[in-house]
Parts: sequence; C-alpha cells; structure tokens
Amino acid sequence: MAKVHAYLNFNGNCEEAFNFYKKVFKTEFTGMYRFGDMPADPNATIPDGDKDKIMHVGLAINAHTYLMGSDCLESFGQKVTSGNSMFTMLDVESIEEAQELYEGLSTNAQNMEMELGETFFAERFASFIDQFGIAWMIHFEGNKKM
Repeated sequence: MAKVHAYLNFNGNCEEAFNFYKKVFKTEFTGMYRFGDMPADPNATIPDGDKDKIMHVGLAINAHTYLMGSDCLESFGQKVTSGNSMFTMLDVESIEEAQELYEGLSTNAQNMEMELGETFFAERFASFIDQFGIAWMIHFEGNKKM
C-alpha cells in the first residue's frame, strides 16, 4: 500500500522552515542535501548564491509519516506560488497533541482560518497558514466519529 507524505516547496527559506518544524515535531532530519552537494553537470550550473539552498530535506514525524521539502531556484525557472489548493492535515491521537502542535505550528501564522476548537465533526480542529506560507489543518476526531 502506498504512503502519502507531504513535500513542501520554499523560495529560499526551506532550511529555516525545517529547523522550525524539527522543534515543533521534536524529531531529527532523516537527511539534508544542498544544491551545492550535487555532482558537477555542465548542463545544469548552480549559481554560487544557490549552492547553500536546500535541494532535499526529510523529517520523520513518526514511523509512517514524513515531511519533506526543497527550495525552488529562480535560476532554474522555479518559483513557489502559495495558494489554498493543498493543506497538510495532521490527524492526531489526543486533544493534548492537537493543542501542542497547534501552539507550535501556528506561531506567527500568516492567516488563521480557524483557531483550534471543537466543531460538529471533530473534538478539535484548526486551519491556518503558517509563517512560511504552508497550509495546515490539525484534526482530532475523538468522540465525533461518524
């Protein structure tokens, strides 16, 4: 069976974001590679200003779920455009876990769509855009199971 992992793109602040997520999720990177680590390729020259940017980083949230990310390079014609077509939803196991993740991830949120609280479909739910432009939902169904 396939697993679904969130892959997040950034415009140059991937390392800052993932250091923040590492603290929130209390875990370590599974790997971090910079564009400057790539083998030389005459068809894909990396500008000096982009060599320290993140080509790939992984963070294990638990044994089954990974958060991964990369910087997009304008020198490669890439640019992140934020929108609301995709949220990373964290389906947690307790109210306490929901509260802890909400307090961590929503720090300096760009947009708070719905603060953590009880709804008709979940004991706790929140929806917001974090300080890095990443859309999150936190969900604890609890006794609201259908």
